[in-house]
Amino acid sequence: MLKLAVFDVDGTLVDSQGDILTSMEAAFGVVGLDVPTRPQILSIVGLSLPLAMARLVPDATDAQRERMVETYKDAYADLRRKTGHAPLYPGIGDLLTRLGAHDNLLLGIATGKSRRGLDALLDGLGLPVRFVTTQVADDHPSKPHPSMLLTALRESGVEAKDAVMIGDTTYDIEMAQAAGMQSIGVAWGYHSQEKLSGSNLLAKDATGLEQAIYEILGEFT
Repeated sequence: MLKLAVFDVDGTLVDSQGDILTSMEAAFGVVGLDVPTRPQILSIVGLSLPLAMARLVPDATDAQRERMVETYKDAYADLRRKTGHAPLYPGIGDLLTRLGAHDNLLLGIATGKSRRGLDALLDGLGLPVRFVTTQVADDHPSKPHPSMLLTALRESGVEAKDAVMIGDTTYDIEMAQAAGMQSIGVAWGYHSQEKLSGSNLLAKDATGLEQAIYEILGEFT
């Protein structure tokens, strides 16, 4: 029986907060608005960019927000060209390698990143695993809408009861609940442990995450 583990990216697999904060500074600067605080910015990580901007600057015009979104994307891409990809969190590379070695465990991604951003990141990381399904903000309503996970289940041929969503924000946890899936919150990301209390399990490091995946999905071959 196939199982599926779906991962968020920013704040779960990679520590991209430096690039996110710098890109937000560029986005707000282009329209002459004050940059939100670090906690305010990190609170919206995981949402699609248009929704994130709407949350951060509800009084901005549509034209301003569109310009901010495009500036953010360009600034982020420019940073990637100059400094390379964001680093994996400790132990995540080895964890993905071990998980990818199981014949009946499929791996997927559900992220607020664009397709361009995700492809560039995965190419830069050069991970020795294959993600059988990769869902991005370009193709779906923003988290916590379940569209990403429902599509991941359909593409992988796995039922919701045999799948788990792994993420660092309440948006990931709520998306999993809406899709009928269990979830694992990771404590090293951008939302507090208290906010992740709705997850089925909470992992504090890569070792704990591996144990939590086994606990929810069972043993693998």
